Amino acid sequence: MGSLLFQAIIFLCTFEGVFLLSPFWKPSWPTTKLPVVLPQLTEELGLPKFNADAKLNVTSNCGPDCHKGAPLPTFEQLKEFLSYETLYFNGSLTETKVGIYGFNMADMATVQGRNGRSRAKRQIYGYDSRFSIFGKNFLLNYPFSTSVKVSTGCTGTLVAEKHVLTAAHCIHDGKSYVKGAQKLKVGFLKPKLKDVTEKNSNQTKSHNSEKMKFQWIRVKRTHVPKGWIKGSANDIGMDYDYALLELKKPHKRRYMKIGVSPPVKQLPAGRIHFSGFDNDRPGNLVYRFCEVREETYDLLYQHCDAQPGASGSGVYVRMWKRQFQRWERKIIGVFSGHQWVDQNGVPQDFNVAVRITPLKYAQICFWIKGNYVDCRDG
Repeated sequence: MGSLLFQAIIFLCTFEGVFLLSPFWKPSWPTTKLPVVLPQLTEELGLPKFNADAKLNVTSNCGPDCHKGAPLPTFEQLKEFLSYETLYFNGSLTETKVGIYGFNMADMATVQGRNGRSRAKRQIYGYDSRFSIFGKNFLLNYPFSTSVKVSTGCTGTLVAEKHVLTAAHCIHDGKSYVKGAQKLKVGFLKPKLKDVTEKNSNQTKSHNSEKMKFQWIRVKRTHVPKGWIKGSANDIGMDYDYALLELKKPHKRRYMKIGVSPPVKQLPAGRIHFSGFDNDRPGNLVYRFCEVREETYDLLYQHCDAQPGASGSGVYVRMWKRQFQRWERKIIGVFSGHQWVDQNGVPQDFNVAVRITPLKYAQICFWIKGNYVDCRDG
């Protein structure tokens, strides 16, 4: 009975929100005018030291009100934030400066989110609403199969045949690359079959007892935006807590495309979804969904229950794609993690995701495709 109930819950969660929708209304992916972010100059840097400890929690003293009241970046600052470092598997490092084209600075106007409720000092908000996913029928099927383990302790999401999206703080602490980043690997859950022999009075028989294990693939190169690295001494870095990993070989699994984050009022039931490898449930993939409480131009603030290890998970929603007349899931953000915020001397906490804005979409898509022509559909 318990197993059937669990499967029913997973079924409803997998088809997130469909049963709430009227047949006369479908939340649709908005049409977005996308800018172009192109590399202009690439220079070699000195060898990184790889001496930082990987921190799975991000801290900041700037909350939603602080971010909404901050001055908008200038065009030159945006180019600086979207410039990026590329770390190669042999330890070499480059910096690439970018140009931005077709972007209207007026679009950077602050998004007014709903007022957040009071928050308790904990990463689990009230009843723990996370679901541990068991069995290969779930773990190896879409969308759960897009979640992978990053060897520094975080989660990542498959977004192309050779690319994984994760959080920048899993690779770089804002000042230095973390220990293990040079030999970075990505783990894919695979069945582990073990022969088990059963004996009884009449016969001896053998059958397979299924367990899961990680199969690891080395990372060829890693892109980290300078907005995260340059933001180590201030709060702008929180807006750029994302990184893209390119694997040495294709993973041959179905992946989830990235998309521009719609306003919260356009999300189905105002909810987001993501799966990650939370540290308090070792070896388990943990799924959750929740309502977004507040938003800024770059961040989503919510009460999704999460623990360290889930950071880097791809935050996604499922909406109607008018062009193809079908439902489609897309990654609209990266779960940054649990953030402690000191507001006027009063500690508060948030679980925060970095939104994929039009500029970030253009940048990440170029990292994946290598051209801007294939990056016009966000």
